[in-house]
Amino acid sequence: MRDLSSPVTQAQFGDLVGITQPAVSELVRRKILPDGASADEWLLAYCDHLREMAAGRGGEGAGELVAERARLAREQADKIAMQNAVTRGELAPAYVLEEVLSRAGARTARLLETIPGTLRRRLPQLSSDDITVVTAIVAKARNLAAAMRLADVDANDDDAPADDTVIEEGAAE
Repeated sequence: MRDLSSPVTQAQFGDLVGITQPAVSELVRRKILPDGASADEWLLAYCDHLREMAAGRGGEGAGELVAERARLAREQADKIAMQNAVTRGELAPAYVLEEVLSRAGARTARLLETIPGTLRRRLPQLSSDDITVVTAIVAKARNLAAAMRLADVDANDDDAPADDTVIEEGAAE
């Protein structure tokens, strides 16, 4: 057993704890090991440093480790919040939403396509030009709905023409 109450060389301390002399020199440079202290002081300081590193509180990368742990905790909280929202029926997978919207769009398109024929039967006073305008408006609405994408959800609806503008455009054709 060595006498730990007296100072040791960096190489001797490295041999004692199982690290290289340059590693010991770096610890002295960073003031983790007090320069000129005894072996037992270095041993206590080194063990304290290792405990701090293991706890994520010490060293140059400690801030990164703490930040990564916080990020992980936020991600885990987000995951649990999403699972809870799915359980409550507030969230659904995108493919399910796409399927529902696709079916709703198809049903709506079939209904829209019946409008000109229904108007022709119920309002015989409408001219064929009037029916053509209605058919054009229905086709435009159907095509707009079919071309809708997820990015369009956030789009500003102020760009859409007013109903009477659409009719005037269709009548001018």
